[in-house]
Amino acid sequence: MNAARNTAKETAVYTHGHHESVLRSHRWRTAANSAAYLIGDLRPGMSVLDVGCGPGTITADLAELVAPGGRVTAVDASADVVAQARAHAEERGVTTIEFGTADVHALDFPDDSFDVVHAHQVLQHVGDPVQALREMRRVCRPGGIVAARDADYAAMTWYPAAPGVEAWQSLYRRVARANGGEPDAGRRLRAWARAAGFEEVTASATAWCYATPEETAWWSALWADRTTSSAYAETAAAGGHATPAELAHMAEAWRAWGQDPDAWFSVLHGEILCRA
Repeated sequence: MNAARNTAKETAVYTHGHHESVLRSHRWRTAANSAAYLIGDLRPGMSVLDVGCGPGTITADLAELVAPGGRVTAVDASADVVAQARAHAEERGVTTIEFGTADVHALDFPDDSFDVVHAHQVLQHVGDPVQALREMRRVCRPGGIVAARDADYAAMTWYPAAPGVEAWQSLYRRVARANGGEPDAGRRLRAWARAAGFEEVTASATAWCYATPEETAWWSALWADRTTSSAYAETAAAGGHATPAELAHMAEAWRAWGQDPDAWFSVLHGEILCRA
């Protein structure tokens, strides 16, 4: 183990927490809608480390994409969420995944352990994203791939205008930074990778887009619920960033916006594929 592994530890607080409204969003994610930039590099027989696996929907897809002969190790900081990921894999009949808890700043794996190390929506929430990428690089075999994708909150855009949603965007960025994270991570991924020592970095961007009445209603409802009931809401109020009344107003603005027949929302993501 190097010195950084022995001393590094998570210093940030996961802004979203694991309220049902958060996991409702996470369970929607698939390799197709959240890791398309990586899929073309996956091959049967590969070993994959999925960092910050959440409830395991992307993880199970990755396991199927490296079958037959491949294996996936899935880790998250929350043991409760890891249990949900394990249950999801069992429901899908995917048996090639090993699960555990981990801190990405100090991964408990030997050097050169995996062909691919993947993290989706992780680096925006950690205290030291450069150290996290160094650890991801350390456990990736020479010639392997370190892949990361993160949203960029300042770049999120929507129509029609909604002052309450604009207030939410500003508030979320303040709370996330107060928690030690970087909500505008997407635009910074290549810079962080270069700082972590990667020389070959392919950067790209893709977006989630919610454009049907069903999609905007779903997206607005989960954010309305997060704004009043999740760990984010608790942190926003406890930290003096917003009062419960202000949070309730933002939640109502979300719900009203989501019912507008012209509603449209896009979430920009930065992506990196790094050669170890």
